[in-house]
Amino acid sequence: MQQGYVLIVEDVPDILKLLEETLKFKSYRAVTARNGQEALDAIQRERPVLVITDIMMPKLDGFGLVHRLRINPETRDIPVIFLTATYVALEDKAFALNIGVTRFIEKPVNFEKFLDTVAELITQSPPAAPTLISEAEFYEGYRQRLEKKLSQKITQITRDEHLLETLPEAEKQTFKASLQAAINERDELQRLLDEIQVRMESTPKSE
Repeated sequence: MQQGYVLIVEDVPDILKLLEETLKFKSYRAVTARNGQEALDAIQRERPVLVITDIMMPKLDGFGLVHRLRINPETRDIPVIFLTATYVALEDKAFALNIGVTRFIEKPVNFEKFLDTVAELITQSPPAAPTLISEAEFYEGYRQRLEKKLSQKITQITRDEHLLETLPEAEKQTFKASLQAAINERDELQRLLDEIQVRMESTPKSE
């Protein structure tokens, strides 16, 4: 149907499989990766015509992946679709567009809209290469996004921990699983924030 392939980057296996099968059903050639680092490895082997990526992922997340693509002249003009349930605020979308994301789709995915967007980005002329922001600007904007998400997640966990105490025993097990998922996400946000802080400290402010 098209030259090249569509790269799907997602760390949740069920979502990854659903996206892959949806694209293959429409005769797209789809390749999958479970995080940004695997995506970069795939891109090094063969350049895709489109990247579809989640944001929250281990090793290298969506923001980091897009930044790496945009600072490399060979990958700078590859269109990128962000899929996310976490980063949906206006300032999140503004930051994503600022670093060179082409389209932004919220989860749960509307597959009709999703497929229309994929078709549009593959058939149109390559988008103009985005204006590059400096490393310092990228890390500062990224830090702000992470700090806000971490604060929201901590508030959610505190609220849910109090709510757990009021639930009947029969409902607690399911709720505990949801609470643990939120705690894992909080820890991942904190890990990313610590990593970004280290990078910011070693990045010249004049860049």
